[in-house]
Amino acid sequence: MEIQQIRAFLAVAEELHFGRAALRLHMAQPPLSRSIQRLEHELHAQLFIRGTRSVQLTAEGEALLAPARDILEACRRSSLAVASAGRGETGRVRVAFAGMSSHVMIGRLAKRVRETHPGIDFELSSSNFALPAMDKVLSGAMEVGLGRWNFIPAVLDSRVVAMERLVVALHESHPLSGQGSVWMSELADQPFVTLPEHPGAILHDHLRRLSSAAGFAAEIIQVAPDSMTLMALVAAEIGVALTVSSVPDNFSHPGITFVPLADPVDVIELRLVWRKDNASPALREVLRISEDVLPSPGLAVP
Repeated sequence: MEIQQIRAFLAVAEELHFGRAALRLHMAQPPLSRSIQRLEHELHAQLFIRGTRSVQLTAEGEALLAPARDILEACRRSSLAVASAGRGETGRVRVAFAGMSSHVMIGRLAKRVRETHPGIDFELSSSNFALPAMDKVLSGAMEVGLGRWNFIPAVLDSRVVAMERLVVALHESHPLSGQGSVWMSELADQPFVTLPEHPGAILHDHLRRLSSAAGFAAEIIQVAPDSMTLMALVAAEIGVALTVSSVPDNFSHPGITFVPLADPVDVIELRLVWRKDNASPALREVLRISEDVLPSPGLAVP
């Protein structure tokens, strides 16, 4: 049974006239009649009672009407689905991101994707650190990564979505909490709380280098498993923490103040990364949307 045979059957069944059905299908009547005959032969059933002046459906023909219409509707939906996928209107895009400092950005991007492309299955995966997010993109487990990295492998494309500065998280009662900025040398006698040290840990690397440049080795008295716990330790007055300027925008905790670090430090880049060889139309659409929702610094519309 072929799709053309189904179309021919429905045309004759709805017109109850071979001549009108042929005109509707933009074909000659003899090929239409042969198509119906082949269909009847394949089904081992007579579908029409043919008279000199009229055509009527048999009981078998009546039984085929609904399934035939379902088949054509399924074909139509299939064609639409394929076309939508090619335009990036449907598909799956998985995004890995690191840390609570990315939550607001991820939320804005997810909202816009849902509003404009409801056919895209937009999956999110959070990790405490940036390196696992990049590894997931490299392996193909995720299409997009959002994080801070010192090195971007050649197989990845990337775009900067934020330029961040270092700040110090302090309890509101801390003597330095009311200052406009703080030098690392002023923290020489302070206990620090940090996230675990691991390859690519930007904050840990900055803490070590900046304290060394200020003439001391930072005393780390507690390691937190994640950023939320890290801030909870600061709120509990366990120690002070070095973090990035986007954290205050994504986190609110009574008792914590964030003071900019005065020491000259290169800006920290928050980037989107994706594989260069990923040709997914849905990915391209999400990246296009991200350029509007998360514009590169200096490209934002006033």
